Amino acid sequence: MMSNPDHQQGIARYYGKVLQGQRDLKTGACCARAAPEPRLQRLLDEIDPEILERFYGCGSPIPPVITGCTVLDLGCGSGRDSYLVSALVGAQGKVIGVDMTSEQLEVARRHRHSQARRFGLSQANVEFRLGRFEDLAACDITDNSVDVVISNCAINLSDDKAQVFAEIYRVLKPGGELLFSDVFADRRVPPILNEDTVLHAECLAGALYREDFRRMMNQAGWPDFRVLAEHRTSVDNPELEAKLGLIEFCSMTVRAFKLASLEDRCEDYGQVACYLGTITEQPHQFILDDHHTFVSGKPMLVCGNTAAMLSQTRLSRHFSISGDRARHFGLFDCAPRQTTACC
Repeated sequence: MMSNPDHQQGIARYYGKVLQGQRDLKTGACCARAAPEPRLQRLLDEIDPEILERFYGCGSPIPPVITGCTVLDLGCGSGRDSYLVSALVGAQGKVIGVDMTSEQLEVARRHRHSQARRFGLSQANVEFRLGRFEDLAACDITDNSVDVVISNCAINLSDDKAQVFAEIYRVLKPGGELLFSDVFADRRVPPILNEDTVLHAECLAGALYREDFRRMMNQAGWPDFRVLAEHRTSVDNPELEAKLGLIEFCSMTVRAFKLASLEDRCEDYGQVACYLGTITEQPHQFILDDHHTFVSGKPMLVCGNTAAMLSQTRLSRHFSISGDRARHFGLFDCAPRQTTACC
């Protein structure tokens, strides 16, 4: 599916001209409900109020263990998440924010040096580029050059999401991670609703049906992705709710690793993982996804895919993995917990 220039221009105009702050939002879809983690709240307190007011997101896709990493932030907007990550990657790391709205990037750029000083950095380690997610090469982002890609409620705005996931896979290094929050729907949203600028720009008309998302991810090279968090999304606008009918929405935070060894089902090889408790902000437990919480020092039987995610990525130094894939025991019971959210 090709991007529709009219749609993209309408979204850029909405975020650049119509929205001047969070109070101008017409729905609750672009607002994160959960309180930030303590490690992030301390950093948020150091971010300029203008950045915070002009930022819109439905989650908190801020990964752990990223000191020295190169991180790409898709749909960076005014730069809130980019700046949070800039503090976490430190002086040896780098953050690239990409957005298609010039006015938002103007806000982000004018705080580069002041935010570096607030975080104790001798120079800015974040830069912002105008561009589209579907063509990251045009933003000078090369193959296998990024450790982590994050995005906060922005991929839904693309008209060609399959191409976005393909581009993310291309630019990630082997073992790299995609961690993003976005709005999903319990069914396919009728394409005609894309003609409504508010529904589209406020992250509802472009919300992905989860099964279509699964197919796109598999096609792009991710046969296994994991959900970290899932919350029902309220529209909070009777007029727009009437247009949407019975469609239900939820915000999900999803992670996926670029690993050639992943299979499309969870297979049992008798492998065991043990979290060493060495991640500073998570000394007692590490949450991989909504059905894998690793207690420090406690061995846990895992499927082959989970073992790969823990042993072939930047997480490897924090885990001890026993066993390999020499012997197979059939399918692994790796089902996620039951949820009451829409997807």
